[in-house]
Amino acid sequence: MGDFNLALVIVAIVVCVLVLIVNLYLLVNYQHPDDANQAYIPKFIVVLGLSIASISILMLPADVANRQACRHAIYNGFLGKVDFTVRHLSASTQAFPSSWDFSSGQQCVGTGAIQCSAYSSNAASMTTWTTRTTFPEYIVALTTVAGSIFFTIFGGVGIACLPLGLITAFIHRPKSVITRSQYIKEATELAKRARELKKAGDGLHQEERSGNKGRRWRKNVKTVEKELLLLEEDVNALEEMYPQGEQAEATWALTILGYLAKLVLGVLGLIVSVAWVAHIVIYLLIDPPLSAFLNEVFIKLDDIWGLLGTVAFAVFCFYLLLSVITGAMMIGLKLVFITIHPMKWGATLMNSFLFNVGLILLCSISVIQFCATAFGYYAQATAAQEIFGHTLQSLRGIEYLYKYNVFQIGFVVLAGLTFVYYAAFGWRSKKPSARFQLST
Repeated sequence: MGDFNLALVIVAIVVCVLVLIVNLYLLVNYQHPDDANQAYIPKFIVVLGLSIASISILMLPADVANRQACRHAIYNGFLGKVDFTVRHLSASTQAFPSSWDFSSGQQCVGTGAIQCSAYSSNAASMTTWTTRTTFPEYIVALTTVAGSIFFTIFGGVGIACLPLGLITAFIHRPKSVITRSQYIKEATELAKRARELKKAGDGLHQEERSGNKGRRWRKNVKTVEKELLLLEEDVNALEEMYPQGEQAEATWALTILGYLAKLVLGVLGLIVSVAWVAHIVIYLLIDPPLSAFLNEVFIKLDDIWGLLGTVAFAVFCFYLLLSVITGAMMIGLKLVFITIHPMKWGATLMNSFLFNVGLILLCSISVIQFCATAFGYYAQATAAQEIFGHTLQSLRGIEYLYKYNVFQIGFVVLAGLTFVYYAAFGWRSKKPSARFQLST
């Protein structure tokens, strides 16, 4: 068992280093060229925030893996302890009698005037043990509630949009390379749309300088942002359909492979999404649960190899976080009052980075709480289960949100509505963007 503990510590250190390297890689490759060699403080915040969120979520599967080790595990000392002070109940002792009789007036052993506490109390009474929580736990609870609201909305929508969006992208992929004349025609239309957007943007800048920033101005800004995003998508699609350069054939082959990868990832993601929704319904919403479902799957994977179930557990946790980002992007395209902050390879502005990192940090605690509740059978007897499964859900004022599964029900409802929406409209080909109109 000592070897398992040492291996667990080594894995934890290696994973932390890998998380930092991966986050640096994402920052370098996702950042916009205009942000290169500048804005170092926001970049530091981005890397730090992503690392904290990732390691925080990974602490949950690490907590589960540590439970499997011996009780004197090497890094047990790093986990804090919470002491609950209770009043001890005392009673006198008596010699065990050689014979006794039970009756309605005497339910306890002995002949003295002694009654059991359950007998002496009112039959309809219920005793509630109350203790004060620590300030950090209360802050975590409030943060979790705030994050759970965004997690329920964005995660519920995103868990359906993430896999179905990948599958839809494969369905609408370019089937063949277009001719040069077609390319020129499409490029001319895109250039015309770009000029219209530039003109509209200049007009909005003039209104901003004049101090005219009312509701109409904000709505027009959102319209221009949406049209600009759609224009960029159309430009990228046109470049895919007409690869240029000396290695045009290799570029086209990589494009086809990329869409095949989206199909594979979309199918795998759809399986994970359906498994998530089914698990929430079977294990959380139905009382008593019909089955432990994914909890049993993780336990069987652990039986195959010590950390295999833990790895699968971590994948399911991270998948929820990716769903939140996808849902925020999808809702941002549909609703006026939510700003669009897309994450694009080589074209992500720093304000979009900071927005998504803030959203990830806010929802990361909620993801941990959600997973600790959804996988309560698998994560039992862990520190996370104690904090998020008992202490947080028993706090006055917010206990009813968890008692009646408000967030879980909202998550499943939004996921179901999004699945229906995609089934009805998502498979259709996108119509060419018409000339946009600003509010007057």
